[in-house]
Amino acid sequence: MLTEVLKPGLRQYLVYFQYPKKSDRLGFWYWTRDIAIENKDGKRCFAISQHWYGGDSMSYRKVYSLNATADFAPIYHSETARGKTAAYNWSNTGIKGADSVEDNIKKGFDLSFTEPNLNWNLDIETFEMLPLAAGRSFWINFYDAGLEPPKYVLYKVTGSEQLSLMSGEKVDCWKLFSEGSSPQGPYTETYWISKKGHEFLKEEDSFSGIYRYKIKLPGTAPDLLPRFVNNN
Repeated sequence: MLTEVLKPGLRQYLVYFQYPKKSDRLGFWYWTRDIAIENKDGKRCFAISQHWYGGDSMSYRKVYSLNATADFAPIYHSETARGKTAAYNWSNTGIKGADSVEDNIKKGFDLSFTEPNLNWNLDIETFEMLPLAAGRSFWINFYDAGLEPPKYVLYKVTGSEQLSLMSGEKVDCWKLFSEGSSPQGPYTETYWISKKGHEFLKEEDSFSGIYRYKIKLPGTAPDLLPRFVNNN
């Protein structure tokens, strides 16, 4: 895991959905993921704050995670959606609901691990730190906090492709691919990560008859919410 390539700063993404059976509409989200370096109980950590904005307040999600800068091991994770917060203290041996978080709906949650794992909610950051190269594959033990036990997921580098940015610049990217099945049916996921800067630029997913895309917005795009709040 190349943790040194994960740099502090704000990332912003346009997330949109296509529904082939409803070709006259699109679903949109705006995501921000802000990475900082903090000290927690004497340990140097990545502090990652996420905000997911949709078409109404019911779509909004706030996420905050702490991970060790040395190996990206999860330390803490919380999610707030629809007015309810789920918060966890996370280690290599298990995950427990955080007692110190007021009104934590997962306060009694307790799951032991047989081996260390990574936070599936931080897949974008994880992929940026992989030592990608032609022909390489990665079995990643991911865990989605509060759900079923961790499981290994296979990600394969299937080739490379140049993406055209808004400026017209072409960026050479590795393509990382995964597929599997869920209770809703089969799915596929493809990620484009720049070879030079380890930058997550694009994602295409297919699941449940839906297509989802994530596109990283350029650095010139403002963080929309603070601008709106500061002007009103």
